[in-house]
Amino acid sequence: MRHLFRGPAVEIKQYLNEQRQIVEAALERYMLKAEGPFVGHLEAMRYSLFAGGKRLRPILCLAAGAAIDSSAATCENLLPIACALECIHTYSLIHDDLPAMDNDDLRRGKPTNHKLFGEAGAILAGDGLLTWAFDLLTGQAAGLTAERRLQITHSIARAAGSLGMVGGQALDIAYENQQFPFEMLRTIHRSKTGALLTCAVQAGAVGAGAGPAETQDLVSYGNGIGLAFQIVDDLLDVTATTEELGKTAGGDAKKGKATYPAYFGVEDSKKMALDAVTAAKDALTGFDEKAEPLRAIADYIYFRSH
Repeated sequence: MRHLFRGPAVEIKQYLNEQRQIVEAALERYMLKAEGPFVGHLEAMRYSLFAGGKRLRPILCLAAGAAIDSSAATCENLLPIACALECIHTYSLIHDDLPAMDNDDLRRGKPTNHKLFGEAGAILAGDGLLTWAFDLLTGQAAGLTAERRLQITHSIARAAGSLGMVGGQALDIAYENQQFPFEMLRTIHRSKTGALLTCAVQAGAVGAGAGPAETQDLVSYGNGIGLAFQIVDDLLDVTATTEELGKTAGGDAKKGKATYPAYFGVEDSKKMALDAVTAAKDALTGFDEKAEPLRAIADYIYFRSH
């Protein structure tokens, strides 16, 4: 099982595909089966969890861990953490697509969860994935010390909750069709998208035994790619098609959301995304070739087409 690329140039698509397969196998191993009295509820959870996706957050967790310790044992120890991050991310997408929020019909080119399982079913599927994530963090990551598990669980709870992703989603809805300062846009993006991406990197670092300085450098990297990811997301909503995105294109403008292109235009937004990627890679200056996948992921985030 390969967890790193060899040589100076990382073939990022191959790397992401290999890592995605590792994550998919772990998700299948850890996820509840759709059987028993809760079969319908579990089917709704599994529908969105296995509907595709880049698995970027779990891959970042594994890549950050490998930048510290590239052993197979460390990767195996981090897999429950990586899967928990994907469960949280998937729950957020299910809820984000609901009629009361973004009201989307498509996600990853397929009908959104509530289109198949109803609004109540989709809400409960999201709730189930969120709580199952903490079952994984506390019950499955036995290869990590209790101290590390506690630190990781606390940081994920903060990043996913009211001071992170959920808070960012609340602000995103509250400020639709309103004019507000750019600083509020930065707060929304850092919270709604950046917090969990940064936390994925931080969790991998802590789980692999990184020291305080290494962890801080990796957190800086996470902050950079988190910002770049959201700016590129804003750009793609303007420039890509529904078929390319796997969800409805142009949704931000229709909902009156403030975005980087709306503030700065497409070209300046591209420059800002590139600056964020550059800052992220600069944060890895003290790391050796084991961090090469992280550098390549930063470039991938900037150049991705969907």
